[in-house]
Amino acid sequence: MEATTSLLDAAAVGDLVMLDPLSEEALLRTLQERFSREEIYTYIGEVVISVNPYKPLPIYTPEKVEEYHNCNFFAVKPHIYAIADDAYCSLRDRDRDQCILITGESGAGKTEASKLVMSYVAAVSSKGEEVDKVKEQLLQSNPVLEAFGNAKTIRNDNSSRFGKYMDVEFDFKGDPLGGVITNCQCCPLPSPPRWSQPPLSCSYTHPPFPPQTLTDLLEKSRIVRHVKGERNFHIFYQLLAGGSAQLLQKLKLRPDCSYYGYLNREKSVLPGMDDAANFRAMQDAMAIIGFTPTEVTALLEVTAVVLKLGNVELSSCFQASGMEASSITEPRELQEISQLIGLDPSTLEQALCSRTVKVRDESVLTALSVSQGYYGRDALAKNIYSRLFDWLVNRINTSIKVKPGKQRKVMGVLDIYGFEIFQDNGFEQFIINYCNEKLQQIFILMTLKEEQEEYVREGIKWTPVEFFDNSIICDLIENSKVGILAMLDEECLRPGTVNEDTFITKLNQIFASHKRYESKETLNAKHVTDISLPLRCFRIHHYAGKVTYNVTGFIEKNNDLLFRDLSQAMWAARHTLLRSLFPEGDPQRPSLKLPPTTGSQFKASVATLMKNLYSKNPNYIRCIKPNDTKTAMLFTPDLVLAQVRYLGLMENVRVRRAGYAFRQLYQPFLKRYKMLSRRTWPHWTGSDREGTEVLLAELKFPSEELAYGHTKIFIRSPRTLFDLEKRRQQRVAELATLIQAMFRGWRCRKQYQLMRKSQILISAWFRGHAQRNRYKQMKRSVLLLQAYARGWKSRRLLRELKVQRRRHLAASTISAYWKGYQTRRTYRRYFRSDARTRLSNFIYRRMVQKYLMGLQKNLPPMAVLDRTWPPAPYKFLSDANQELKGIFYRWKCKKYREQLSPQQRAVLQDKLCASELFKDKKALYAQSLQQPFRGEYLGLTQNRKYQKLQAVAKDKLVMAEAVQKVNRANGKTVPRLLLLTTEHLVLADPKAAQPKMVLSLSDIRGASVSRFSDGLLALHLKETSTAGGKGDLLLVSPHLIELVTRLHQTLMDATAQALPLSIADQYAGLGAWPVGAWPTWAFPEGAWSGRGRDRVCWEGRGGNQVAHWAG
Repeated sequence: MEATTSLLDAAAVGDLVMLDPLSEEALLRTLQERFSREEIYTYIGEVVISVNPYKPLPIYTPEKVEEYHNCNFFAVKPHIYAIADDAYCSLRDRDRDQCILITGESGAGKTEASKLVMSYVAAVSSKGEEVDKVKEQLLQSNPVLEAFGNAKTIRNDNSSRFGKYMDVEFDFKGDPLGGVITNCQCCPLPSPPRWSQPPLSCSYTHPPFPPQTLTDLLEKSRIVRHVKGERNFHIFYQLLAGGSAQLLQKLKLRPDCSYYGYLNREKSVLPGMDDAANFRAMQDAMAIIGFTPTEVTALLEVTAVVLKLGNVELSSCFQASGMEASSITEPRELQEISQLIGLDPSTLEQALCSRTVKVRDESVLTALSVSQGYYGRDALAKNIYSRLFDWLVNRINTSIKVKPGKQRKVMGVLDIYGFEIFQDNGFEQFIINYCNEKLQQIFILMTLKEEQEEYVREGIKWTPVEFFDNSIICDLIENSKVGILAMLDEECLRPGTVNEDTFITKLNQIFASHKRYESKETLNAKHVTDISLPLRCFRIHHYAGKVTYNVTGFIEKNNDLLFRDLSQAMWAARHTLLRSLFPEGDPQRPSLKLPPTTGSQFKASVATLMKNLYSKNPNYIRCIKPNDTKTAMLFTPDLVLAQVRYLGLMENVRVRRAGYAFRQLYQPFLKRYKMLSRRTWPHWTGSDREGTEVLLAELKFPSEELAYGHTKIFIRSPRTLFDLEKRRQQRVAELATLIQAMFRGWRCRKQYQLMRKSQILISAWFRGHAQRNRYKQMKRSVLLLQAYARGWKSRRLLRELKVQRRRHLAASTISAYWKGYQTRRTYRRYFRSDARTRLSNFIYRRMVQKYLMGLQKNLPPMAVLDRTWPPAPYKFLSDANQELKGIFYRWKCKKYREQLSPQQRAVLQDKLCASELFKDKKALYAQSLQQPFRGEYLGLTQNRKYQKLQAVAKDKLVMAEAVQKVNRANGKTVPRLLLLTTEHLVLADPKAAQPKMVLSLSDIRGASVSRFSDGLLALHLKETSTAGGKGDLLLVSPHLIELVTRLHQTLMDATAQALPLSIADQYAGLGAWPVGAWPTWAFPEGAWSGRGRDRVCWEGRGGNQVAHWAG
């Protein structure tokens, strides 16, 4: 209800239809009050009035977009998003093409309004990769067109100096497919002619009419001249400020704006506008649209040519005949232009300083005076830029156009500069104001006149409202026989001496009695004196006010002619883009047909634009400029009141108040609101009008709020419509609740049935599973009993068979012994007494021989690690076999040692020493077997920072590595560098590379390590040493085995004494602990060797402590 309250606020109503009392003062006061509250938008029915705040406002956020998406037009605060959403929804849901007409003075915010409309449509339409690409291309066309078509004026820092009409095309879902930009250009703004001789029509060509262009509505004169305080088109300043040094060198440009004549040779910096950043944004936008790098380069080259043409200076000279001629003063600029476009400098110089006149079948080359040469130079610059702008629009259209064959809906957005009244108004203001008269005519016909006609057609009682119909002004200008444009074309085509004097004379004769036309002569004829109206001027009473036009330059600008020699020179250039802009320069296709005038082209293009707008449903945004100084939140009542009058806002309010604010066909109205009545919901069998009458009668609206036409229902007040819409939303919510309830009931029933079916199935499967498990248990039990029974029987039978077998064996043994005894006693006398010994010796020798021969064939491999050996075949050979095994292994080791290098021998000696010290004593030893002892782990030779550490010891380095020194006070570790030399042990800081402790090896009295796989080492120092008073050293080394081994060997070499090494769970050390201190240190997991729960416990009283390793 916040929006409704805003619309009905007595002090500042949001809809001027509800203004009471209705007067210009009340309307102006309301706009000012809303403006002071930063509410810049106001409604007149469905027309949006926008007052430019000249500062950013926080009303265009994504949250605002979501708020106005699919909203009721009168249910939210007035906003430009509301009319954009209404147009978009009407296009999407009702399949009606839309157009949004944005009108107002220069500086009123029309360009920003068009951007907001496009950005809103892009935000609310569907998402998708292809759709997002199309939306991005449509939105990115704005920076490109603004760079080439916008400029700073006295009234506006970013004024559109061209008219743009964009048709955005959508599919049936409302997703954007593409668009077509229609460029409405205008002829140049005032520039005094440099010569007054009548031109020969056969020596000039007219710019061709581009494919997507309605007419010439670009302000071309700004290219060659602009008043002080204004700027040329943005692209020139952006190129010079944002172009890289390499690009500017390629384009032969200087980054200094004051160097160029077309920029008035002055530096121009706009506060709040970064030309360099805008140039980069324009390049990014071109890449998104689809411009190739070659096209961008060619575009910038042609732009540079236009800029450099302004620096081509001409000087006067005389021919032999005494006629004045012109020549190039400084050929450097001409040569650089020729290099850019690929043209011979002499060809371009001839085209600028002379022209070819064809008389019958002869061609005569005539020299141009300096004024004529400057005219030709400026005409060439204007034509190149104008045609380049047309090419740019067509190239953008090529990228964003819709593929043929798709069903389309169209939303058009018209952004054109508004009504202009200057102190000196020329031909440009005349045609611009004519275009605005036509737009005002659309507004009159489609929002005022058609309003009344529709009431008459529908048979609704109507109170006529008087309004000003400006068709008389449009006819004054565009009448095909006696209009001002027709008279101007007639003067341009008339043979003989033609100038503005004959033109103004003819206008005075034809429009002497016209109510909307005034001149010095017509006022004198009526005996009226007006000193504000000079000679060679006429005045037209436009809808926006009286405007006085100076006819000087009307004929020249209407012709807008270009020397054919210049067109042919551009055609001869090797620059592909520039050559394509001048097809009429092709000498193979000469045309003597008189080109159409600017006025006739403009009139035709306006007619085409009006036809396009008439075919769509209009939506209006009327922009108002609050002040002339572009000051933020400054409201000038007199200026705003003048705009309110010529925009016709009072007439619009009167029509809306006298008539009905809403009307709709019966069929869609009944379809939308039939759920509000039980008699019409869900189906109505009668006519649509009867159903509407039944519906509204049941809702009990006041009769004065409703009117029934022949085909439509009319509702007077937006509040009534909003109330109707509110009831519909409530009813839709009720119906949605009912549908949800029915759906939830159906879903619960289906879920219950599914659960019941599932429960039955699960029960059946569970019972089957239980029975199968019971059967399997019974089967296992039976099989177990059977197995026990069969086993008992088998064991009993086995015992009986074993008893029988033992009895049989015993009997056989006794029998054998008895038989042997009998045999030996019988045959003993036949054998010698030593036969047994000899026989046994012979058998033994044969067995040994067989053993040795088999051993020779089955010797194991020569690998040292291979300890295999064939077993002894007989028990008596066991000792000999073991002795041979040892001999063979020692022989293999001897052969292996003979093959080793001295370095390998040293490594094995180190490993042997480590084995003697740690094997079967410390768990970490097994992990070190596969790791070679490198000795140097710090890279001292590569790291200069560490090299000076070795110099501290002044002897040979044995080992260098990074260790952790344990602080016994708190158990924390600090990193240290350990260097072991032949005489010293050094501990150094790794960051500063400075020694912290230097110990002589003679100061070490022993070392202690644990039995576990940790890297903890305790070095016991002699009490007489310099460091002994601080207690033993406790270090954590990642190479503990190697460190202790090398320390042991170094001590052996230095002192001929072994290192006293203790491997146990505890040791006694020296220290300076206070009496009664029992510190316990727990080291973090992974502190050494990955044993997370290893810890060192120190126990002691006084100077003696005991360290415990606990794992």
